[in-house]
Amino acid sequence: MIWSVSGELTYKLDGRVVIETGGIGYEISVPENCDVYRHKEGDRVMVYTAMIVKEDDVSLFGFSDRTSLSLFRKLLTVGGVGAKAAMSVLSAMPVAELTKAIIFGDAPMLTRANGIGKKSAERIILELKDKLEMYAEPGMAAGARLSGEAAAAGATAADDPRAQAADALVGLGYSRAEAFSAVAGVTDDDLKVEEYIKRALKRI
Repeated sequence: MIWSVSGELTYKLDGRVVIETGGIGYEISVPENCDVYRHKEGDRVMVYTAMIVKEDDVSLFGFSDRTSLSLFRKLLTVGGVGAKAAMSVLSAMPVAELTKAIIFGDAPMLTRANGIGKKSAERIILELKDKLEMYAEPGMAAGARLSGEAAAAGATAADDPRAQAADALVGLGYSRAEAFSAVAGVTDDDLKVEEYIKRALKRI
């Protein structure tokens, strides 16, 4: 398994880039909105990758962050969604918007992606909407704290649903300030992490 590729950006193509490292040029499919396109040919870049092996093909798919990679892998678990469709979905909108569309069941938003019809969009929502916590980046700080009224004194992400919700939002691409402010604005107490996330997303 190839976890990431780091090297010189040799070519930028439609939906693909070539990154050379160790004398080998790797052709990697990337979302159309991938940050790697912001670089010039000749720049040093790094992408996180997923390698898909078929009987007659080996393909690499690259992403600028681990959250996008995680969501790509999740999309592949949905029946009828292959790598091409998953890349189309990730190309259609930023990860944060895509996640909100899945959580709130916004099928029309998902159909903005080429090749994704109503039935496919509804299947993605059905199979992924309850798996939001799986999208948080691994290694997210478990001890992050909310200030002021947002959390009880001394509470940590390990035992405070608000802090866990804020960390999940950061993992989805929101800034820590945006995440903490949105969660702090949820007035109800004693909610589950998933409910804090849903209500906070409505405030962002």
